[in-house]
Amino acid sequence: MIRLRGSGRGPLRLLGLVLLASAILRLWPGLGAATANVPVPGGDALACPVPPAALAEALKQREARLTARETAFEDRMAALALAETSIEQRLADLAAAEAELTQTISIVDGAAEEDLARLTAVYGAMKPKEAAPLFAAMSPEFAAGFLGRMEPDAAGAILGALPPDRAYAISAILAGRNALAPTE
Repeated sequence: MIRLRGSGRGPLRLLGLVLLASAILRLWPGLGAATANVPVPGGDALACPVPPAALAEALKQREARLTARETAFEDRMAALALAETSIEQRLADLAAAEAELTQTISIVDGAAEEDLARLTAVYGAMKPKEAAPLFAAMSPEFAAGFLGRMEPDAAGAILGALPPDRAYAISAILAGRNALAPTE
């Protein structure tokens, strides 16, 4: 058997040297950074390496822009929080004003209802011949409001003492007051 000298060992030695060179390039500090090339607009990437000082300056400028954006964002967030607080306070003020207004309306409505009830009692206590001229002078809608609150006997006596055309107009209003109300 004839054996060739160095057969099989040559390619292994070559592969070992390539791996060793790769390890040296990776482990040697600064060797990768010194050989790095960054593309420059309008220039050749391989022929125009960026100096470390320019790269540091570009990074500082970018950091300054990012800091400015972050500050502006924080300012906007603070302004929004202040606006939200202001809106919530105004809504609370509006709710308090609405509650106060509702209470005032309730008091006024109660007083008005009391006045109407008292006046209805006065008209109901009058003799029909005395009350009829007052009801004849009122608008039919207004007179119908009082007569609708009175006891049927008193209201009927006053209607009977009114002129027929006035009594008819008031009766028609009284009959149609609830015509459009839902039945169920």
